Amino acid sequence: MHPTDRQLAASQPTDRLLDVYPLRCEDGATAMAVDEWLLERAAASGRAALRFYTWPTPTLTLGYFQPAAVRQSVPGLAELPWTRRASGGAALVHDRELTYALALPPGELWQPRGVSWTCRMHYLIRDTLATWGIDSRLCGCGQERKLGEGLCFLHQTPGDLLVGGHKVVGSAQRRLRGATLQHGGILLAQSPITPQLPGIRELTGVTIDPAELAQHLTEALVQTTGAVLGEPGQWTSDAEAAIAHIRSQRYADAKWNLHR
Repeated sequence: MHPTDRQLAASQPTDRLLDVYPLRCEDGATAMAVDEWLLERAAASGRAALRFYTWPTPTLTLGYFQPAAVRQSVPGLAELPWTRRASGGAALVHDRELTYALALPPGELWQPRGVSWTCRMHYLIRDTLATWGIDSRLCGCGQERKLGEGLCFLHQTPGDLLVGGHKVVGSAQRRLRGATLQHGGILLAQSPITPQLPGIRELTGVTIDPAELAQHLTEALVQTTGAVLGEPGQWTSDAEAAIAHIRSQRYADAKWNLHR
């Protein structure tokens, strides 16, 4: 009699489990609240979690410390719904992209010394995109370029993933009590809001389904880390209530978003 996947997961040390939450399409304030909830959960429970999400309408997020005045400095941004991110960095227009959030608990298993999770995740994305025949590379040290102001994807920094010299993947982090949240966007296609930022489709002619890419990346992360899939992540009523509270107190609160 062979054990089920659930029985195998239950027999593993808790710190090796990776909980994967279902793909969602959600507004910006909700998306950022969910990511913060995942970070708090990782710090409290010691369990890692991964999720992917898309956007129902073009949405602007500002870095945690970025002045709100940026919205008026770049054409087209002021009209967009917007919120802040839990992480730093410059402005992002989320539209035709797949976004990921990886919450890592404290400890050597998930956060070994000297390992850059930005590079680790971007290498994983690079290798996964290669299965679609897409040639991408990481921006190296000394290759940083600033191609414009305000927008994150106009600023190429070491570790960013490039296709044909254009940034198509960028990530940022936030830490809490030894846990780390890393979230980032994979630019699948160009948004009409930011015509200066071509996506993978424009650069390669390849159209990628977000759900299919999310599945491939999940499998690759499990394989490369030796993680064991835990119970399928569920948006329980308690989780939804906690997320709603974070959303109302921060990311959906105009005063909180403007105060920088």
